[in-house]
Amino acid sequence: MDTDNTFSSRRSPVVCLHGCVASSQPLASNVGLDVLKRGGNAADAAVAVAAALAVTEPCNTGPGGDAFCLFYDGKTGEIRGINGSGRSPRAQTLEFLEGCGYTAEAPPSPFDVVNVTVPGAPACWCDTVQLFGSHKLSFQEVLCGAVELAEVGFPVAEVAAQHWANGVAALRDAGKELGGDLLIDNRVPKCGQVFRNPALAQTLKELGELGKPAFYQGRVAQAIVDVISQHGGVMTVDDLSSHESEVITPTSTDYKGVCLWEPPPNSQGLAALLLLNILENFPLKALGHNSSDYIHVLVEAVRLALTDALCYLGDPDHVTVPLETLLDKCYSHQRAQHISMERAMEGVKPGLLPGSDTVYFCVTDSQGNACSFINSLYMRFGTGLVPKDCGFSLQNRGANFSLRRNHANCVAGGKRPFHTLMPALLTASETGSHRPRLLAALGVVGAFMQPQGHVQVLLNMLEFGMNPQQALDAPRVFVQYDQKTDEWVVNLEEGVDREVVEELKRRGQKVKWPITGHNRSQFGRGQIITVGDWWNPSVNQADHPTRVLWAGSDPRADGCAQGY
Repeated sequence: MDTDNTFSSRRSPVVCLHGCVASSQPLASNVGLDVLKRGGNAADAAVAVAAALAVTEPCNTGPGGDAFCLFYDGKTGEIRGINGSGRSPRAQTLEFLEGCGYTAEAPPSPFDVVNVTVPGAPACWCDTVQLFGSHKLSFQEVLCGAVELAEVGFPVAEVAAQHWANGVAALRDAGKELGGDLLIDNRVPKCGQVFRNPALAQTLKELGELGKPAFYQGRVAQAIVDVISQHGGVMTVDDLSSHESEVITPTSTDYKGVCLWEPPPNSQGLAALLLLNILENFPLKALGHNSSDYIHVLVEAVRLALTDALCYLGDPDHVTVPLETLLDKCYSHQRAQHISMERAMEGVKPGLLPGSDTVYFCVTDSQGNACSFINSLYMRFGTGLVPKDCGFSLQNRGANFSLRRNHANCVAGGKRPFHTLMPALLTASETGSHRPRLLAALGVVGAFMQPQGHVQVLLNMLEFGMNPQQALDAPRVFVQYDQKTDEWVVNLEEGVDREVVEELKRRGQKVKWPITGHNRSQFGRGQIITVGDWWNPSVNQADHPTRVLWAGSDPRADGCAQGY
């Protein structure tokens, strides 16, 4: 079997009229499409996909993690969302962690029990269906596809098997073993091997029947508290039962006739908006796609945007600066044509952990609704702690907290950490009485690759006329701060020209190239559904009055887009 995971195939964009689902697993996309065909809307189908991915990609997602969604209402044009991120245990203060011997210079292992935050995904699933769903299907009916996959079993896909093995290996290197619910006879499932998870099937059944209390109270809640307590953590049943999702109004910025919508803090969505605001000062199309000039400008802009995001963003309930002031503060110095290395290195340097262990998916329906959804455990399998008879692992999102006192993202009891998750929507920049016209639902996973990925695939379409599949296929750039060497590293995929690489090195960039095979996971995995072919400069849009959906799915994952 070829384990190099070469990228030699070609995909056409999926085109359809009524509804579309794009996710990182074909079985999950099929579950979402089935919900649409049974009368559900985009929100119903998105939650069905979320649950199905919890079964088919338990290394990257599940009920033990967090979730965010943005929903576009096809009738009103209103865009709302849900922040489904959980908080730290109330007893988990900076003083508690310092008493355990941890400091900013010597933080806990990312797999340590102290990094478990309250799982927000199950509440987000429930609330998404309740607030945005069609109410034509019960919650049980929405989850039934995932329950069947968990009960009957499914053959593990190739990239998922690789992530599964990497996650188990990372845990074992840290001296930890993954719970038996997520292995077969204590072994990692191989590609094509049928995996069943009856414990997760039961958890999903209970969630479908009873809603949020089935997870945040009773059997599952007690199992979560028990496994955390056994490993020295301080989460209580009260921490779980008091959890609530937050309904959010996304923030946005305009860029050359389009409006990109992202979740507000504690999400890092603002980083993508900052990045676009910098790049609007440059003639990107004239520079040429993935040219040395284009990549150089992109790299310098990413340094600024990520540094600002990590300096200023955190749980808004614990940050005294209003969001509007943050926007002004971050935007004010970024309009200049010249971007300096010195400015990028000021403040807190982004030394947080890289990772791509997340699932993003999007859905559109025949009523004009769209749901952009993201779900994650943070690092693969999170902490690796599996509550007894529950079938999922607990996230390690608390690894994103800072242990520096007075930092915006400093750990505190009952606080949400700075969050990498950021689903996106794109509308036309229409003003006045016109409601926002939906152009796309899009997202790219990958921790601090996410804002970089959002902007790159958007520019691929808007500046360079690529269709959604081409925009995802194109080689990407990942700018990463290496805390050990105190350097910014520019990671480039195979497909970027050697001449470009050499020119970037001459300009002082530290470049890693070519990144190939399964290592391409660091560049994220994205999905895009567009309404119409607005990205095609050769088409007169007046000649295309029919609402056609165009979709792409990332070749760096196992998935696909499906429509009808």
